[in-house]
Order: sequence, then structure tokens, then C-alpha cells
Amino acid sequence: MKRLLLVISLMSLILSWSNAALAGTYAKTKYPIVLVHGLFGFDDILWADYFYKVPSKLANNGATVFVATVSPANSTEVRGEQLLAYVEDVIALTGAEKVNLIGHSHGGPTARYVASVAPELVASATSVAGVNWGSSVADLVRDKLPENSGLEAVAGTVTNAFTNFLELVSGSNPNNLPTDTIAALEALTTEKTLQFNSLYPEGMPTSYCANNGDLLADNDVYYFSWSGASTYTNVFDIADPVIAILGLAFNEPSDGLVSSCSSHLGYVLKDNYRMNHLDEVNQTFGIHHLFETDPVQVFLRHGNRLKQMGL
Repeated sequence: MKRLLLVISLMSLILSWSNAALAGTYAKTKYPIVLVHGLFGFDDILWADYFYKVPSKLANNGATVFVATVSPANSTEVRGEQLLAYVEDVIALTGAEKVNLIGHSHGGPTARYVASVAPELVASATSVAGVNWGSSVADLVRDKLPENSGLEAVAGTVTNAFTNFLELVSGSNPNNLPTDTIAALEALTTEKTLQFNSLYPEGMPTSYCANNGDLLADNDVYYFSWSGASTYTNVFDIADPVIAILGLAFNEPSDGLVSSCSSHLGYVLKDNYRMNHLDEVNQTFGIHHLFETDPVQVFLRHGNRLKQMGL
């Protein structure tokens, strides 16, 4: 009996060592991972970063991870050029040939821009609840703010001030990149997103809600996407009531800010996680649906997927 217990103990120890070793390289991708935040993205507020616990989990599992510095609010092209400069810096720093881009919300189109204009620098572009076909929330707000009106000017001033305050308390914009919330709003409308897609079509499905975007596009970049399809997911999350109200702008499944169909890009990994727009990046403070996959694990599995593909 003692011998059997000894064997079981040894086997358990070996298994734990094996799991630890695997954990250390589980997401060890060939190319660095660059995370790209969405609208009003920040670095760290009250000890909570935008991609809450995601970078550290990926890094602990072997990935080289960077969180891009781009304007919290601006047009997709402006943010895209900022991201391109950031990617070039990452490549110069690491000596890597390419990067894997993962963008949330407005970060999705931002990553797509770089993959389209500089595909030689991008191995993969992944959209997490990316606004790839516009947002009903942006359409609604844009409709209430007539172009060049006094109301638009006031709204722009207030939201720019709010964004600059977030930058100040989080230290998320050390280079003083320009803020333009009206340009960001405009970029996220259905009309402007469709114009963007006509210029940078790689990975996009042929029609709204279709699931036929190219995994490997003509520019030799791999495209992926995933998103949530719930709004109110946890009674203890103080942000959920706001997300639920915003979700009323949709007459289809959404995460409260982006419809499931609008999120489709390339190979759609899943578009109906029981997650809202903040849950997808493990906010607020990691509170999410009790019976849904931990959002951090979704990122971790994707890191392993990229690794297995040699990316």
C-alpha cells in the first residue's frame, strides 16, 4: 500500500512538473503579440489595466507581449498610423520580423489598417468584438449630433476633456497623441466603416453577418475574430447596467456596443460568448458571467493557437 501511494505521489509530482513546463511555453508565439485597445482605452486606472490580467497571463505562458500606445479617441486611420509606428518600434526592439496584432473594439479596425498597409510586418490580425461593420450605438449618437452643429462642438469638447483626464490619471498617452472623439465616433458609424472596408477589405466577409472571411488573405496575413453576445452578465459588475442600456440600440445579438454580426472577420472563432463589451477584455476587475469561460483563458488559448500555426 505504501509503495502504491509512493508511485501515485511520484506520478502526481511528474504531472505537476509537466504542466508547469507546458504553462511556461503554452503561448510562446514565434512573433510578439501586440494588444490594441479600443475607444477611451487606458493604461492603468486604480491598478486595473485595459486588458485586465491578459498581458501578464500571456507573458507567463511564454509570449512576448506589448500593449500599443495609440490615441484613446481618433479616426481609424490616425490610430492606424500610430499603431504602425508602434509596431515598427517593437520590431526594432525585439528583432522580430513580424507581430501578431490583437485589437479590441476600435482596436480591431486599427489593427486591420496596419495589416493592410504594411502586411510584411504582420503575421496575424485578430479582432475581439471589432467594429468591422459599424455600431448601432455610434449611428444613434451620430444622428443626435448634427455635423458642424453647436451641439457637436460641445459634445466634442466635453468628451475630449474626459478622454484627456483618463490619459492623465492612467499615463496612457506619454507621447501626447492627438484626441478627437468626434472623429472616433464618425469612424465607428456604419457608413464610415463601410467606406473603410472598401479601402482595407482583407479578412472581411462578403456581406453583413456572413462567415466567409478569409483565414489567410491575399496579403499573407491570417485573420481571426471572436466576440460576446450578451449585455448584462453579472449582477456584481457595476458597469453592466450601462452596457445593458446601450444594448437597447440593437435589434440583434450584441455585446452592448457591437453586434455579433459586425464583429465577424476572417476565421470566426466564436461570436456568442456570454460576455459583454467589457467582459471581453476581462473588465470590470475580472467580473464576468459565472458559467462562461474566463476571458483571459480565451486570449491564452488564442496565443497557443498562433503558436501551433507557427505564428
